[in-house]
Amino acid sequence: MVVGELAEERELIIIGGGPGGYHAAIRAAQLGLSVLLIEKEELGGVCLNKGCIPSKVFTQLARKHKELDHYQKMGLGTGSVSVNLSKLQEYKTSLIGQLKKGVDSLCKANKVEVVKGAASFLAENKIGVENGHQFTVYSFQSAIIATGSKREKPSFIPGYSSRILNEFSIYELREIPEELIVHGSSYIELEAASSFAALGTKVTLVLNGELPFDDSINKELARVLKKMKVKLMTGFEPQEAAESSDGVSVTFVKQGGDSVTLETPYFFSAARQTANIGDLGLDRLKMNLTNDGFIEIDESCRTSIQSIFAIGDVTSGQPLAVKAIRQGKVAAENAADVPAEYDDSLLPVIAQTIPPIASIGMTEKEAAEEYDVSVSTYPMGGNGFAQLSGEKEGVIKVVADSENDLILGIHMMGIGAVEMIPGAAVGMEMAGRDEDFSYPYYPHPNTSESLQEAMEALKGRAVHLPPVKQKEFSKV
Repeated sequence: MVVGELAEERELIIIGGGPGGYHAAIRAAQLGLSVLLIEKEELGGVCLNKGCIPSKVFTQLARKHKELDHYQKMGLGTGSVSVNLSKLQEYKTSLIGQLKKGVDSLCKANKVEVVKGAASFLAENKIGVENGHQFTVYSFQSAIIATGSKREKPSFIPGYSSRILNEFSIYELREIPEELIVHGSSYIELEAASSFAALGTKVTLVLNGELPFDDSINKELARVLKKMKVKLMTGFEPQEAAESSDGVSVTFVKQGGDSVTLETPYFFSAARQTANIGDLGLDRLKMNLTNDGFIEIDESCRTSIQSIFAIGDVTSGQPLAVKAIRQGKVAAENAADVPAEYDDSLLPVIAQTIPPIASIGMTEKEAAEEYDVSVSTYPMGGNGFAQLSGEKEGVIKVVADSENDLILGIHMMGIGAVEMIPGAAVGMEMAGRDEDFSYPYYPHPNTSESLQEAMEALKGRAVHLPPVKQKEFSKV
């Protein structure tokens, strides 16, 4: 390997081609910067190639499979329906390939230069890129670190295998397992549990702490999972997982000392995510890190070094693609001297469970610590379109400041929840009150009417809730 003495100059260099990285690259190019995007593996990053897209391919199949019974009642003749996971894997591979080509085409169209290789900082304004025997040095005016997270296996498992699965390998199965134990309580584990249950797997979900949403959503989610015959276990900590030729035995210890050992053909426990910065040479720069090993940034996504920004999973906070995308645009705009700030107070959280969950703003508990709150809850079963779609499960909950009617939180579980959350975010971003959400026309029939009724229920005016129910579901 020979290191060239002359450095090639670029205005902005981005390390990492995941959602945050390529969004940053295109935004910076739109603003007139010369951009070099360095990716060690595949464009699209973990999200497109291993995580977000592959998992949602699976959850979408499971959702459609669950809907078949209802549509057969409506008159759809489907005959005998089976699920072929091998064919699903072929479809997934094809889709990922198409999406990667799309990202590559967008980069080319915006004149973003893409280089494959492993990057590391040589100085505060220089990066070296190694690709095989070639090593190229680049100088830059600004740089963005978007290298994502690395995975560390839980300490109680010997390692991941064909039977002890992580968040990637669980969606590489080619046969539907008869039984599956899932350990965890984040959206990752919840999506897997509900999807496999919808496909007929006998699922045991051992929660790692409490469910992560507002209490009303948690209660409804637990009810729906039990209805799907998912066995819920709470208060257990995993102690050891041992693999044999025909399955996995997992020992859990209950609070208080009793233990139980469960046998299963497959066991799923997601890896712990940490910042993927070990090979970047940040020690040379003396860049500030958090106690947990993430890169410290300010509201402009700037690190402790003026010319270097960091976005996505290398920074503190929830490891979500939507966060990385927003931070990527903020960092790119600041690199182009266009002032921008990142604020995660209205960061939406979703889970593509069956039915899906979408949440934004404060939960009732969080809001009650700072405000006098009023709360309403509207059941999706009261919505006509949800009924005709066979999707009556779920609730919409609204949390408001009772003094000025400002909406503090919107929490939805049910058909259309994910599609409705951007509109909720716009309303809350504009300091919307219940009357601002109630006033617009909501298409009829449509599940979005449930959001309108939840807003109206704050004042006891929901049309499709009897007065006694409005008192039951709402409180001030």
